[in-house]
Amino acid sequence: MKIQLASSYGFCFGVKRAIKIAEEHRGSKTYGPLIHNKDEINRLKEGYSIGLAEKFDEIAPDDAVVIRTHGIPKNELAQLKEQNNDIIDATCPYVTTPQNIVAQMSEEGYSIVVFGDKNHPEIKGVVSYAKDPRNAFVVINEEELEGLPLLSKVAVVAQTTRKPEDYLKVVNKLILAHKEVRVFNTICNATFENQDAAAELAKDADVMIVIGGKHSSNTKQLHSICKTYCEESYLVENESELDGSWFEGKALCGISAGASTPDWIVQNVIDCIQELVKVDEVCKSE
Repeated sequence: MKIQLASSYGFCFGVKRAIKIAEEHRGSKTYGPLIHNKDEINRLKEGYSIGLAEKFDEIAPDDAVVIRTHGIPKNELAQLKEQNNDIIDATCPYVTTPQNIVAQMSEEGYSIVVFGDKNHPEIKGVVSYAKDPRNAFVVINEEELEGLPLLSKVAVVAQTTRKPEDYLKVVNKLILAHKEVRVFNTICNATFENQDAAAELAKDADVMIVIGGKHSSNTKQLHSICKTYCEESYLVENESELDGSWFEGKALCGISAGASTPDWIVQNVIDCIQELVKVDEVCKSE
């Protein structure tokens, strides 16, 4: 069997930046998981004494606090400032952009539509920047636009990890129904690249392994895309979840990884597959 890595996969710019920031602030504490990868969080804890506060009341006034890549709600950031915490902002710049857009557009009198998962920390943070929360709406598809009390002027942004084609469906419906629609492309370029690379590889693969956190939005999107082209696509967080039966009789195993998946976990998965089945070649797509 041959193992082929996607031409683009794994750590994106924002995650690399956040990991570097955390490593430079040994002994600090992150508010919420820094990224959606438990193994990397544990590495930071064990190697750099990076703590984790799951709830706001777990943060003491003298804690140095690293803001997660997904950002946090505006009011909580203000509370940290009031407590005089040492704030280390690792929010991905691609996430900061929709926060700023929502703040500006709501100030200018636009209804805000955010395309994404309302329960995702990134979206909770983005929506919090609206001047009037009653005039900001989160939708996961175009059907959820029905009946929303939107003004004639609408501004729309997307969660950084959503599929562009799904975003366009929401945008098209808004354009047909409203006098003025301001559309902002806030989907991350790294997401485009990883998704396109995974799709191309999945078309040829007999089995696809997508590596990443089970709670990672972009990893779940990758798995969904791979499943479209390769029915035998599996999402694993690390090598412990691999099943040898997946590779029986297969000629090509494709591998992709989410934006929060470090190279060392990818390598562990490759090593484990090589122990489970005879592998003739490991290569990366052009």
